Amino acid sequence: MIDGEEEIAVPSKRNGMIDGEEEEEGLFEVILEEFDTETPPHLRPLAEAAHSSNLTALTNALDNLSGSIDEPLEDGDTALHLTCLYGYLSCVQLLVQRGASLETKDEDGAIPLHDACAGGFAEIAQLLINAASSSIV
Repeated sequence: MIDGEEEIAVPSKRNGMIDGEEEEEGLFEVILEEFDTETPPHLRPLAEAAHSSNLTALTNALDNLSGSIDEPLEDGDTALHLTCLYGYLSCVQLLVQRGASLETKDEDGAIPLHDACAGGFAEIAQLLINAASSSIV
């Protein structure tokens, strides 16, 4: 974690095994999400924070949000959808604490739990299930 941001490591463009003489630098690259210019201006800080996994930025974006926490940011995905999809546990926790809907569907009909499961993020899936069951009682 650098400056409050979780980094995503992904394989670089190399294929195959690394020879003992090859440099390991560049084996992993950090993917930087390109900002979606179609996101409404009042939601841009929230979208940027959801993409970056920066908990401080997300807190600030939520504190200054002039819309709904459940407004779609892109492709019908809310901030909770995005953070579940990318596996940003601390950001998911904050959004759930702040009242993000667990049942908002994206344009494909998926709820945030589907995104967490699709990404293989069992801890996030369990957090969402627990939050849903505690809100029913």
